[in-house]
Amino acid sequence: MPPFKSQINTASQEFRQRYAHNKGMAMEFQKKQYAARYDRPQRDLDRLAKHKKQTARDRLAKLLDPGTPFLELCSLAANMAYDGESPGASNIIGIGIVSGREVIIHADDPSVKGGAWYPHTVKKIVRCLDIAIENRLPVVHLCDSAGGQLMHQSLLFPDKHMAGRIFRNQSILSKMGVKQLSIVLGHCTAGGAYIPGLSDYSVIVRGTGGVFLGGPPLVKAATGQVMTADEIGGCDLHTQQSGTVDYPASNEDEAIAIGRDIVAQWDRPTKTRIEMAQPEDPLYDPDELYGIIPDDIKKGFDMREVIARIVDGSRFHEYKPAYGPTLICGYAYIWGHKVGILANNGILFNDSSKKGGHFMELCNQNNTPIVFLQNITGYMIGRDYEIAGITKDGAKMIMTQSTSHVPKFTVMCHASFGAGNYGMCGRAFDGRFLFTWPNHQIGVMGGEQAAGTLVDVKRAQLERQGKEVDQKILDEVRRETLEAYGAQISAYYSTSELWDDGIIDPVDTRNALGIAIASSLNAPFGDVGNGVLRF
Repeated sequence: MPPFKSQINTASQEFRQRYAHNKGMAMEFQKKQYAARYDRPQRDLDRLAKHKKQTARDRLAKLLDPGTPFLELCSLAANMAYDGESPGASNIIGIGIVSGREVIIHADDPSVKGGAWYPHTVKKIVRCLDIAIENRLPVVHLCDSAGGQLMHQSLLFPDKHMAGRIFRNQSILSKMGVKQLSIVLGHCTAGGAYIPGLSDYSVIVRGTGGVFLGGPPLVKAATGQVMTADEIGGCDLHTQQSGTVDYPASNEDEAIAIGRDIVAQWDRPTKTRIEMAQPEDPLYDPDELYGIIPDDIKKGFDMREVIARIVDGSRFHEYKPAYGPTLICGYAYIWGHKVGILANNGILFNDSSKKGGHFMELCNQNNTPIVFLQNITGYMIGRDYEIAGITKDGAKMIMTQSTSHVPKFTVMCHASFGAGNYGMCGRAFDGRFLFTWPNHQIGVMGGEQAAGTLVDVKRAQLERQGKEVDQKILDEVRRETLEAYGAQISAYYSTSELWDDGIIDPVDTRNALGIAIASSLNAPFGDVGNGVLRF
């Protein structure tokens, strides 16, 4: 494959303007991420030090192999929830290397309300374990939680994907033979006690670690007994008497060292084989992505220029380049892994929809993982296109994508509106990982379109009621709609609600995909077969 020949003029005024805009968005994201990771009241840090505890990130640094990459996921979860009092949804999840093994890590953050679980915390832990199941990744839990935030109990406990799903997923992992280790560095209270209870291996720190279904306040309220946390579920009780925990440790460093030694005993999985090549850097600097992405969600751009700054050697074998040009399809390598890429270059028409479905079938035939690069406003609408079968052709694309047996990965590069999100493997379609860029917007339609639609509906309503069409009323509908959409379609709202696996800086896309693809190969590919396609 020859390298792609870029048409970007990096000296142009348009490039410089876009670069400044998108670099600024990336810097804003980095500031928000830094605050979520590190900004804590000094009293909370002092409290940890008083109890001889380390921060979650200090613990993580000691657990991971030195100098190895760590792909943090959902770093800004809950950033727009609970008035900002649960940064990162009060925990850390991500993929890293421990004792030479690929693992996914869940670490409670005791510097946020004692590590208490908010509804978004539970959602994030469930997502962590879903990833473990999908990719057969061993799990290391760094446990230190005061239990559920009882003020939010109705959103924590009863439903299918609430806290019980954590323990269901742990049980499924054990059935699959996927290993789990819990390092109990603080309290595992109430349901949280089941995390070490359902792990294959567990370590507990004497003096600070505790595992109990009911902590001292609850025990006192329920039984009248006054006991310390150590007496109810401390290190010696569980390692010498109950057998609930396997290994005692005198401090956190020793517990983490024991944990690393346990992981070193685990066998290494045989990876699913796909086409591989020697990795090479892109020919074009990924930093140029800032000048390629528009500064307006309504402006288009050539997604080939994005591909050239993500893939190995900027080499891209484009499939059917003259047919269905609003959807780019083709083969490339990312960190040595062969992938098929589908990237939007405009709205999805009949021909581009059929082209996408056909290309995905080829990827499935060749056991080639698929990467979706989204910048989509939807499928084309209108009578002529309905006669031509746009609903039918879009359904073919969605069916083929949904039933693909190879791993799928999605990057939200710009817009994601309407059913185009579905065809291009949105969150509902079980891609292995989904990342967003800071400029990304997502919704059933764009804000301007939604405002125009609701203004027309309001005008028709007033006319039916025989009332005067007051322009002030229509202007207020437009203003309220645009205001609501402005908050809800942003990348920060999307990631706050865990509709993705995290915002990433565009220049980090290649590395994030490389780690994600490599981890996906721990699991065998799914069953081959399609649903019924309507011809």
